[in-house]
Amino acid sequence: MTTTCFTRPAFSSRVVPVIVLTDAAHAVPLAHALLEGGIDVMEITLRSDAALASIEAVARAVPQMHLGAGTVTRVAEVQRVIDAGATFALSPGCTDALFEAVQAANLPFIPGVMTPGEVMQRREQGFSLMKLFPAQQAGGLGMLKALGAPIPDVAFCPTGGVSPENLKDFLSLTNVAMAGGSWLTPAHALASGDWKKITQLAREASAVANG
Repeated sequence: MTTTCFTRPAFSSRVVPVIVLTDAAHAVPLAHALLEGGIDVMEITLRSDAALASIEAVARAVPQMHLGAGTVTRVAEVQRVIDAGATFALSPGCTDALFEAVQAANLPFIPGVMTPGEVMQRREQGFSLMKLFPAQQAGGLGMLKALGAPIPDVAFCPTGGVSPENLKDFLSLTNVAMAGGSWLTPAHALASGDWKKITQLAREASAVANG
């Protein structure tokens, strides 16, 4: 059994901003700020009532941005994020029902895993890129190194506990394709419309990723 998996991301950035937007009006200027800083991907999480409207706004106004919907945990959300304009989705975990839904919708999907057993199960379903979440609680760098030996054909996007201080360490691992984090879009910068700050953070992260 296989699915259309997000094994080779179309975006170039190895840093994925994990974003919570409470005001859809911030979505488009945020997308432009990230692009200016060298990041061409956004994970807009379904953690607020403004999420779907934010995805719609970016899909319509900033087509060059690779737009992911995060925190997709229910079957009903799959079609909603597709209709809003998301081109891929991510989840903190994955149920069999959710797997069947993304497979049926042909939606590129990065499932969340935390244990070797979950990794093996998702690999059997055809996934070769997974989200280690929450990364630090799951063992962080040590866990990723340990997983790399017995399961070398799986790559990860660690999220949860990734920061500017450890980003380089995560990205240096051979089985880490990219890393996700919320520090790129701090709530105070979003609330005040400080797009220059977000561009600065994006540039700093891009420099680490490209270094």
